[in-house]
Amino acid sequence: MATGSVFKRLLAHLTYDRSIGFGLENIGLATLRYPRAIALAVLAFSILCFSQIPRASVDGDLMRVYAHSGQYYDAYEELSETFGTFENDVYVLVNSENLTEPAVLERVRELAFDLELNEFAVGTMSPFTLRKPDGNGGSVPAVPEGMQDYVEVAIALSELQQNDPMMRNLITPDLMGVVLIMFPNAEMTKGDGTKRMIESIRETLAYYEGEDLQIELTGPPIWTTEMLDASVSDQVKFTVYGFALGSLIALLALRSLTGALLVAATPFLAVMWAMGIIVLCFGSFTFLTIIVTTLVLVISFAESMFFVFNWLAYWRDDGMDPDKAVDATVRLVGPATALTMLTTLVSFAALSLTPGQGVREFSMAGAIGSVLMFVCLMTFLPLLLKLAVRLGFKPPARSSLVLTAPLPVSWFIASKFARPMSIIAIAVTVLLFIPYFLIKPHFSFEDFVAKESQALSAAESIDAGVGGVAPLYVRVPLRDNDPNVSARDYDAIVRVHEILEAELGENKVISAASLANYATEGGFTREDVFDSVGPFMRKRFITEDGAQALVTGFMPTVIESDKLRELVTRVEVALAAAGVTQAEIGGFKILTTFATDDIVRGLQLGLTISVLVNLALIGFAFQSFRVALASAIPNLFPILGAEAWLWWSGSGLQLTTVIALTIAFGIAVDDTVHFLSHYLHARRAEGRQHLEAVRHTLERIGGAIVATTIILCAGTAILMFSDLPQVALFGALFVVTLALAVLGDLFILPSLLVAGGRFFHPLGKLRARNADHLAEPDAPAGATTTEGANPRSSPV
Repeated sequence: MATGSVFKRLLAHLTYDRSIGFGLENIGLATLRYPRAIALAVLAFSILCFSQIPRASVDGDLMRVYAHSGQYYDAYEELSETFGTFENDVYVLVNSENLTEPAVLERVRELAFDLELNEFAVGTMSPFTLRKPDGNGGSVPAVPEGMQDYVEVAIALSELQQNDPMMRNLITPDLMGVVLIMFPNAEMTKGDGTKRMIESIRETLAYYEGEDLQIELTGPPIWTTEMLDASVSDQVKFTVYGFALGSLIALLALRSLTGALLVAATPFLAVMWAMGIIVLCFGSFTFLTIIVTTLVLVISFAESMFFVFNWLAYWRDDGMDPDKAVDATVRLVGPATALTMLTTLVSFAALSLTPGQGVREFSMAGAIGSVLMFVCLMTFLPLLLKLAVRLGFKPPARSSLVLTAPLPVSWFIASKFARPMSIIAIAVTVLLFIPYFLIKPHFSFEDFVAKESQALSAAESIDAGVGGVAPLYVRVPLRDNDPNVSARDYDAIVRVHEILEAELGENKVISAASLANYATEGGFTREDVFDSVGPFMRKRFITEDGAQALVTGFMPTVIESDKLRELVTRVEVALAAAGVTQAEIGGFKILTTFATDDIVRGLQLGLTISVLVNLALIGFAFQSFRVALASAIPNLFPILGAEAWLWWSGSGLQLTTVIALTIAFGIAVDDTVHFLSHYLHARRAEGRQHLEAVRHTLERIGGAIVATTIILCAGTAILMFSDLPQVALFGALFVVTLALAVLGDLFILPSLLVAGGRFFHPLGKLRARNADHLAEPDAPAGATTTEGANPRSSPV
């Protein structure tokens, strides 16, 4: 065979001699041809996936989201490796109205020492671990031992709080609270180590907590553990409630318990497949990838509903044999389902263009879930329906009137007011581009923390009283490489310390300059002072080679991203004015704020690419740019409308909102694809005229569009009840987008088709059959099909 001939055949298969699903529906055709072999393959794959589910866990580490996201992550990692940071420290806030009572104070001292002895601790910092000169070249505890009465205690604590820079960060001004800080062992807290550490600490605290002592635990490890617990709760809740809601809606739509179970079985298996493979590939879920299971659940419910609706229409309405109706449904719905899988896949894949391990894992998990869902629909569902027929399943009555009620209104608007409706839809869509260009990225740390977090409340209490648990670091390069800090290097540290204090407030900064008062008492040198704080704390101030110093300021735990950016800008300007060059500002808050901006802008670009590629994919799949144009407005409208709502509400673009918009667009396209597929099938295979084909499509699958939208909205609405604000926002935006999408598919798309008139008459050049039960043998190569030709030739 000539090379040119082979090339032409390959080109023809890629362009015209194919279905709109690019032949992927052949998986379903293989199921029809080799049911036993496919059944065994489904069983074997299901066993593999189910075997992985007991290993499922959720990793609540936020750093996994930002890992490898760019310069801010790299700077933070270098900072952590050089100095260690306060980001993983555990804070214990101890309050007592009787703190100045000697017995109460000594009990707090015992607690501090027990905390230091915890197996997970590599060190602690508290008023009881700090020492001061004794006047004889030695040192004594900064908080004296053996005090006899509350007056003596009050005087001692008050002097320390007012005169000692370190103590100001550890003793509240009202002398009713102290902060104990534990530095965890990084190796021991890997995996589930953090959870075990917190349990161990809580056991220690429980022994001391009582009427005289009120103890609160906070810090990043506590927040991430709360996030982890909320994620695990979400995983169970979303799967169980989503499955129950989808089944209930299917029951109401089909008016048949058995029919509802047939619809629900495929989503259940698809979720199990997705969970098993995600665990196999990534080892655990994150608070982002856990959303994939809900998406797979609701999308597969929607596609399963489309499949069953079409099967019942062939069987009940057209009088076809139920087994042959399954075959016909695979051939007709299979290509459209394949195309919707590809559009969803494109949306997930577009996310991978954005840096950041967490987003890329979500992208990969979503892509895997999309493919698995399609394979499940094309293999398991046809086998299940044929089994149901053999077991005596009877078709239920027609669909609920609730599902078909909007259809007469849709057709009335399309038939009577198509042109005004189209003009309004186009004008509104164009105007919605304005907020699309105006909306800005937004980040707020509390959006990542579980709702009603006690740890967050405790952190805000520490913010109000002493120090803080949200550090901002300034890395200061030193000139003399003196481990004990030369005079001019010390002056540079003092200047940076004062700049941060001017921004964050008195007592909100610690550095080597905080230890100055120790050096002025009892003849202590800087070396004596650094030695007295111990090697672990020393590393928090100066590197061993004396090449770098760290100045740490404590910001409010909750600070808006705009204010933080302004703060960083002011500090940078002040550092430059003070002659401190090459200083570097960093910290987890800096990382999350600035890196989130980059990630969100990348995601917005990915969303734009997803929209353009998917519209082009639809046009290429149907081999008709007219079809692509017809799908543009009803699919741009919901995305732009949702972004306009975010802009108007002041929420801005956040990490999960852009992800929600991208994935919602991929899903919203599904109904459009099914509508256009049925419309062109009605034109080609059934020989219907243009207007009649639009009306027939509305009647045939309008109820399925309503049902699937209800399932999608109800399923993702469950996310709105998540204890994690970011996940809850994802759910809310998803529902808004899908609600707008159904308006686009039921009211805008039919009107556009009707108003377009002759513009939409050409049917493209596809020659492959989607429904063999309706078709004669293929027309010869090069043959064309026009409206009014043989109604049984060349369907889409």
